[in-house]
Amino acid sequence: MDMASTKKISFYPLFPFGILLFISLLVSFQCHLFSEKDEKVQRIHLEPKKGQKLAAFAEGCFWCSEHIFESVPGVLEVVSGYAGGHTKNPTYDSVNTETTGHAETVLVYYDPSKIDYAELCRIFFLSHDPTTLNQQGPDEGSSYRSILFYSSDAELKIAQKIQEEIKENRIWKNPIVTEYQELKEFYQAEGYHQNFIQNNPNQSYVRNVSIPRYKEFQSRYEFYKTAKKQN
Repeated sequence: MDMASTKKISFYPLFPFGILLFISLLVSFQCHLFSEKDEKVQRIHLEPKKGQKLAAFAEGCFWCSEHIFESVPGVLEVVSGYAGGHTKNPTYDSVNTETTGHAETVLVYYDPSKIDYAELCRIFFLSHDPTTLNQQGPDEGSSYRSILFYSSDAELKIAQKIQEEIKENRIWKNPIVTEYQELKEFYQAEGYHQNFIQNNPNQSYVRNVSIPRYKEFQSRYEFYKTAKKQN
């Protein structure tokens, strides 16, 4: 299939200027200001159960990312946490100082008989704006940067191929700034971060940022899949 021939897909940005400004002014809505604490962070052994595989992606606030990947058929479990840093045992507070090198990341466990790594990478590039450096929507800082983690050279090649596919189809107007890192460590975030949207559907950030982002992803993903079938 010649993906370069796909009709140009254009969407409004994930967060139109007016909405972005509104949310930025309402600081209490922002992900990093939620102050509840209830559990310690723990390092996850990067070995999936038999019949499963794992992947990791950083694409802004992990509340949003977790909700998006959990909606994908073939995904078995999603864990919110921290990866890509240079310090041991990071916490939410320490990561938000932007000094640990970590990014808010989701660890995705999936059934390879139902979805493959390439499709997960495709979802990654379609579910956030990979052209904004150290920012995603109203959240700013290196902990919100775009990172695609890989576990082997084969995965790296697949991910880079998908990035080229996204570029050829002109999904985003600006250059992609996504980092590529080998997945070496992953720390599961504090318990209150897990399944945050499911557990806090009326929280202000969820209603004003997470849900709109999720709905826009759904629209973009369905449009993209339809365009692929036509070529």
